[in-house]
Amino acid sequence: MTVLDPAMVPPRDARAAFRDGLVTPTAGWSAGWAQANLLALPKDRAYDFLLFAQRNPKACPVLDVTEPGETWASIFDGDLRTDLPAYRVYEHGEQVAEVGDVRAYWRDDLVCFLIGCSFTFEAALLDAGVPVRHLEGRTNVPMYRTNRACRPAGTLAGPLVVSMRPVPPELVATAVRVTSRYPAVHGAPVHVGDPAALGIADLGRPDYGDPVEVRPGEIPVFWACGVTPQAAVAASRPPFAIGHAPGHMAITDVRDSEYAVP
Repeated sequence: MTVLDPAMVPPRDARAAFRDGLVTPTAGWSAGWAQANLLALPKDRAYDFLLFAQRNPKACPVLDVTEPGETWASIFDGDLRTDLPAYRVYEHGEQVAEVGDVRAYWRDDLVCFLIGCSFTFEAALLDAGVPVRHLEGRTNVPMYRTNRACRPAGTLAGPLVVSMRPVPPELVATAVRVTSRYPAVHGAPVHVGDPAALGIADLGRPDYGDPVEVRPGEIPVFWACGVTPQAAVAASRPPFAIGHAPGHMAITDVRDSEYAVP
């Protein structure tokens, strides 16, 4: 499928394109509609993750949870097994596959969590005049594992993952103000400035996604990221899990504005 302007594609059509085999990062897709991270765990691990999310709400703001085996959600009128561009499958914490369809791996005891995604507030940043570099380059957002440990819960523990957007210094306060209105999709930044304070040695080598140019004078701004649950899976090694490929999100049927607070 050739997409001339992904921002104009409605969620249902975007999901159909992904179901038909289109693999692409979803930043900039379906403007005005919220996006979500996905994590699916067996029922016997679901409470641990729900507690992990409750203890780490900046990184894991839960938007919806399915019943075991359900392949849809109240905010996602599609098939969670096929309607994201790409998935990662984990066994004992090791990634064993990256595929565009996880029906072959599906289990009837899986509980799906849809978690807020910072792509949801990017239109608001642009409207406020804040540049979003990965949208300019049509690449994936850069994401980094940090030296900050999340609060553990049950069998789950792991590091905070952050996404980064370089911002001109005169617009940093605007970026903070705009994104603070979206607590359900990570909200305000967790760090502004020196990457080394987060244990990030090289912005040009993200752990997930693509590097972006940081222009002279720009300040790196870091938001909590919904890949944090997959970092916890890698660190804690549950027997089985499915997540989205970083940056390849679930496009929901909820408007961005529904997650904005006054």
